[in-house]
Amino acid sequence: MQTPVPQVILIDAASQSVLFEKNADDPATPASTAKLMTAELVFQALTEGRIKLDDEFTVSETAWRNGGAPARGSTMFAVLGSRIRVEDLIRGLVIVSGNDAAIVLAEGLAGSEGAFATRMTQRAHELGLLHSTFTNSWGRGDPEQKVTARDMALLAAHVIHTYPDYYHYFSEKDFTWGKIKQPNRNPLLAMDFGADGLKTGNVEANSFGLVASAVQNGQRLILALYGAKTAKERADEARRLFQWGFRAFEPKTVFAAGDVVGSARVFGGATSDVPLVVTTPVNLLVPRDSNEKLSGSIVYTGPLKAPVAAGQTVAQLKIFRGPTEILDMPLETANNVEKGTLPQRAFDAGIEYMAALIRKYVWKK
Repeated sequence: MQTPVPQVILIDAASQSVLFEKNADDPATPASTAKLMTAELVFQALTEGRIKLDDEFTVSETAWRNGGAPARGSTMFAVLGSRIRVEDLIRGLVIVSGNDAAIVLAEGLAGSEGAFATRMTQRAHELGLLHSTFTNSWGRGDPEQKVTARDMALLAAHVIHTYPDYYHYFSEKDFTWGKIKQPNRNPLLAMDFGADGLKTGNVEANSFGLVASAVQNGQRLILALYGAKTAKERADEARRLFQWGFRAFEPKTVFAAGDVVGSARVFGGATSDVPLVVTTPVNLLVPRDSNEKLSGSIVYTGPLKAPVAAGQTVAQLKIFRGPTEILDMPLETANNVEKGTLPQRAFDAGIEYMAALIRKYVWKK
């Protein structure tokens, strides 16, 4: 598979395994796809009961002037000084990409857009999106505001999985506010391959981005791309990548939930190792009619020190398709390992001491 778009990743939503990637960890300017992080914080606040859909936020002069009609950008046409329900602001945010809606939500949740942007970055890092930094809620151009295609695909997967009660807003075809009807800015929704969200974005007129999801036969894929030269290239490449993903891959169960996939060495324990298990099924999409083999490795820092409790996350399972890492998921200990007897601990100490000597004096030569 090839694409002229410079930064792309296509993943399976369920397993987050990678089907295709190109420069997926290079920094990108998110433009309006930054509104996904704004939406995540709003959905989190709703889920935790800190706000309600019927709560109302006031349209400040900052929101109106910088994000509303006077700014001549994407807007829901919020009226200065008016109060708008959170649900309507969500629609203004994700359907018509209203910059004013993003600022009003940011101010309503955090007091100021700057404080909200700090929360955006903090939340991104909490979710493991360590290469993303946000400085505003709506995607205003700023050299400090950067994301990666991989981070944004994972953010989309998180939003879809964590907030099913709110995801439907992304698929609504249009939104009317102030008697002005606007269509959803996501061009994929009008196509025939199962697209149902999320957000587009563009920087000036020469760099177009997209974070999108589509479902066919119960299989959901998520795509993030940045750097398309035109809106048409963005839409055409997105459709082509989705259709390729659905056509070229089929699901395969590698491990069932609770399966033992390996073991970790234990120091000073009643037993010398502990079984490691996956807590959720490992379902991957694998290429149809391909001889390319899957391989895997277990990565942990060890040996583990006894006592070891069951259910601890102590390792990562990494699965590769050829040279490409397609899955990275946690492994837990299957059972307890109590401290061993004094002779057992002394023996393990001796083994570890000899291993340290070998690492120091032999492997470095």
